[in-house]
Amino acid sequence: MSMAIWKASVWKVATVGGLMSVTALAQAETIRFAHVDPDDWQNSKKGAAAAMFKAAVEAKSDDLTVELYPAGALGDEDETVQQAMDGMTQVVMVSGAMSKICPAAGVLDIPYMFDTAPQAWKVLDGQFGDELAKHCLEQTGLRTLAYGETGFRNFTNSDHPIKTPADMKGLKFRVQDIPLYVEMVKGLGGEPAPIPWSETPTALSTGVVDGQENPVSTIYNNNLYELQQYMTLDRHIYATDFLLINDQYFQSLSPEDQAIVEEAGKLAGNMGRSIQEFTAAKGLKAVQEAGMEVYTPTPDEMDQFRDAAQPPVIEWLKSDLGDEANWIDKLQENVDQVRSQTQSQ
Repeated sequence: MSMAIWKASVWKVATVGGLMSVTALAQAETIRFAHVDPDDWQNSKKGAAAAMFKAAVEAKSDDLTVELYPAGALGDEDETVQQAMDGMTQVVMVSGAMSKICPAAGVLDIPYMFDTAPQAWKVLDGQFGDELAKHCLEQTGLRTLAYGETGFRNFTNSDHPIKTPADMKGLKFRVQDIPLYVEMVKGLGGEPAPIPWSETPTALSTGVVDGQENPVSTIYNNNLYELQQYMTLDRHIYATDFLLINDQYFQSLSPEDQAIVEEAGKLAGNMGRSIQEFTAAKGLKAVQEAGMEVYTPTPDEMDQFRDAAQPPVIEWLKSDLGDEANWIDKLQENVDQVRSQTQSQ
């Protein structure tokens, strides 16, 4: 078994004929679970998912324990996902790092693809999610236990309200250093500025950039509402968390423990989604009470955002994915199917 599988002995002490006898009862395998969010199940989506996974596994398995490594204790997302691929860490939860090791996962970042979170859940928990998980397993050796949620991303700025793409002209937005995000902002008429997250507050406060884009919970938890006056709830990208386990390690478990781990993964994914939605709702109310002006685009305005952003992003994705570009159509077909089912109910 891999050196990465940490074991802790469980011992029994017995008295035989007045003498102490110590014998090993079992070997408890320790699953290392790493993520970059705070260790706070009430406000941290990954923290909540990790806490649920640990509780669910340890409640049902006599053979497994779970050690949590939150807040980047083992490195950033790129580092922890590589550790999982190498077998040095058994379980990780990542978002943006996934498309770097399994490019097909990048189709989930196509702007304005999903209308609501429940719609995204149906797609990810259905046929498309199963096919993507199988594809990424083959490419990476990492098994997707569940899909969590990082939340819908929205634009903020300190200059004026944004109601249509025309309002973004002349504004500079901090984005992640990811080509898809750069192409999206360009398509919408803004000027993208790839800046590390750690430098974002300074860039906003000094006017290096006029705005940025993030989920409401991130905007609230990091006090960005103190630096930005306007928010547009355009929900341009639904960001997904991936709960992953090294498949070689998973296959080494007994069938009983495999079932326990799989069930714990599903519970963890749903827990992360719930906490994300909770913090987003709480954060939206809080930023408005703090004086931030929040605008929700009309259906017609949303169409304008979609028509401006999707073509350049899809064009870039097709070039980047090459032979795997069919994942774009697969996703769109599944979203359309879920959307039509919802409308007919």
